[in-house]
Amino acid sequence: MKNTLALLIAFLLLSPLALHAQECMGVTLKPGSGYEMLSYDSKGKENGRMVYKIKNVSKDGPDSVIEMEFENFDKKDKSQTTNTFKMRCNGNEMRVDAASMMPQGSQFESFDLKFTSKDIIYPANLSVGQKLPDGSFRGEGATGPMTVTMDADFTNRKVESKEQITVPAGTFDVFKISSDMNINMKTVMKVSFDFSSVSYRSPKVLWDIKTETYRKGKLSGSTVLSKIF
Repeated sequence: MKNTLALLIAFLLLSPLALHAQECMGVTLKPGSGYEMLSYDSKGKENGRMVYKIKNVSKDGPDSVIEMEFENFDKKDKSQTTNTFKMRCNGNEMRVDAASMMPQGSQFESFDLKFTSKDIIYPANLSVGQKLPDGSFRGEGATGPMTVTMDADFTNRKVESKEQITVPAGTFDVFKISSDMNINMKTVMKVSFDFSSVSYRSPKVLWDIKTETYRKGKLSGSTVLSKIF
């Protein structure tokens, strides 16, 4: 359960601001391009990497629908998890269905979870002090007599400041965004987790440059952008 939860948080924190086959909100991207993130544990030790690659881009009315491929590698660079998920961009904002990013092959796969969700929204233009919309999802399923529910709420999303940071991929002007996460899972018993997160986003990249996740005020993990391809 610990590994599944960590992957879920990574998926939700690493959602991009916007993508398009030709151009979306001023950024030109195409299938085959993407980003690599290095992940670190609470002590700052590298423990793996994550690769996000654009598989396909299509049109659905005013929206561009972006199909993304995700692959997670452990510290020995062995593939652990793969997933495909979709996002929508209309030029003014990016909308991410958090439920669509549940990792495939997780321990909850046998429950055949059905999800409902409120999209996580990333506006094209960010400014210090700006409050961003909340997001959430709920999953329900069963296997035999056992049922499972999974709920996640993403609240208090706010643009805290504008800074400049340096990561392996380079130096970027970024917006620092804070948020709170509450995740509840129930099978035989109910388990609840409360987190706070900080992400750093650059309008020139439209992806997380860096993320930090905290629990009870202590750093539990982080990621940094290592490669743009």
